[in-house]
Amino acid sequence: MGEKKRFFAAKNVTGKKATFAVAMSNYIEAGSIIAAASSLTLWQEYLNIDHIGIGLLSALSANAFGAALGACIGGPLTDKFGRRIIFSYDLLVYMIGVLFITFSVNFPMLLLGTVITGLAVGAGVPVSWTYIAEEAPVNKRAYRVGATQLAWSIGPAVTFVFAVAVAPLGLLGSRIIFFHLFVIALIIWYLRRGLPESAIWEKKSEVSGKITLSSLKELFSLKVNRQALFLLIGVYLFWNLTAGAMGFFMPYIYENVGGLTQVQANLLQACLWTLTVLTTYFGFMKYGDKISRKFLFGLGAVMGVAAWIILTFTPMTWPTLIVFVTLWGSAAGIGAQAFYTLWTSELFMTKYRASAQGLMYFIVRSGIAVWTFLLPTLIATLGFKIAGIVMITFLTIHLVIGVLMAPDTQGKTLEQIEKERYGEV
Repeated sequence: MGEKKRFFAAKNVTGKKATFAVAMSNYIEAGSIIAAASSLTLWQEYLNIDHIGIGLLSALSANAFGAALGACIGGPLTDKFGRRIIFSYDLLVYMIGVLFITFSVNFPMLLLGTVITGLAVGAGVPVSWTYIAEEAPVNKRAYRVGATQLAWSIGPAVTFVFAVAVAPLGLLGSRIIFFHLFVIALIIWYLRRGLPESAIWEKKSEVSGKITLSSLKELFSLKVNRQALFLLIGVYLFWNLTAGAMGFFMPYIYENVGGLTQVQANLLQACLWTLTVLTTYFGFMKYGDKISRKFLFGLGAVMGVAAWIILTFTPMTWPTLIVFVTLWGSAAGIGAQAFYTLWTSELFMTKYRASAQGLMYFIVRSGIAVWTFLLPTLIATLGFKIAGIVMITFLTIHLVIGVLMAPDTQGKTLEQIEKERYGEV
C-alpha cells in the first residue's frame, strides 16, 4: 500500500529539498492572490463586474474565506491522518481551480475557480508550516520556517514582474500568469509525493493517540492554549486585515486613488515584494534564531505603522509611494507573517498543532473576507483616508499585542517547549 502512495513520486525528499517542496505552498498561495490582484481591473472590464462582484472575488479567494474554509478542513485531517496525506492531494485540487480561472469566459466560472483555488491553498498552509517546524533543527527553526515566508514573498515579486512583462497582452497575459501557477503546482506535487511522514507526529500519535473531538476542546479549556490563541489571532488577524487587503487591492488602490497605470502599479508592487524577499532572508532567516525576537517583531511592526501613516496622510505622489513601499516592503520580511508562522508551530501540542493553525487561519481569513468585501464600497463612499485610518488602527493593535506577549521559545526543541507549557502528558 505504501508503494502505491509513492507512485509517480520523487525519491528521498528530505532536508533542504523537503523544506523547498513544502515552503513552495506559500509561493503558489501568494502567487494566486497577486495574480488576481494584478489583473483585477482587466477582469472587471472584460466581464463587466460591479463593486459587489469585485468584493465577492476577494472575499471567497485564496486571500480570504476560500482559504479560511480550506484550513479549517485541512488542519484536523493533518493531525488525524498525518502530514503526508494533505501533501498528496491538496495541489491536485489547486490545479483544477487554477485551470478554471485560466480559461474563464464568464463570472460564475471565474468565481468557481477562485473558490476552488482558495480551498486548496487553505488546506495546504497549516500542514506546510507544521511540517517544516517539526522537521527543523532546534537552532535553525526560524531559518527553516522563514523559508515559507521567503517563498511567500518571492511569489508576489515574480508574479508582479511577470504581470509587467505580459501587460501588452491584456487579459491573455493574466491567463498566462495563472497557467504558470498550474505548472509550478504540478512540479511541487511531484516532489511532495516523496516526502517522509513527520517523525514527531508519528512518535506522538503512537504515545498519546490521534486527535479526537475531546482533545480539540483543550484548545479552549486549557489556559495556556487560550493565551496562545489570543496572542496569535491578535497578531495575525489585525496585521492581515491590512496586509490581506493590500495583497488583493493595492494595485486597485494605486490605479483608482493614485491615478497610476496598471503597469506602474504592478511595478511598484514588484519592488515592494523584492524588499520583503531581501529582509526575510537577511533579517528574519539570518537573525531569527540569534537575536531578540521581540525586538525584531517590534521593529517590523513600527515600520508598518509608519508606512501607512505616510500613505494615508500625505498626497499619493511618487516620493510618498517610494517611501511607503520601502518601509512596508522591508517591514513585511521581519513582521507578523513570519513570526506567526514560527510561533503557531511552537505554542501548541503536537497532536493538535495543525488543527490549531487551521482554526486560527479560518478566523483570520474569515475576517479578511468580511473586510475586503466591504473595502471597495468603503473607499468609493467615504474615501481612501478613512480606510487608511482603519488600517493604521489594525496595525497598532497587532503591534501592542505582539510586543507585550511575545513568547520565550528561542533555542528550545518543540518537545521542550511542549513540556514547559503543558507539563508531563
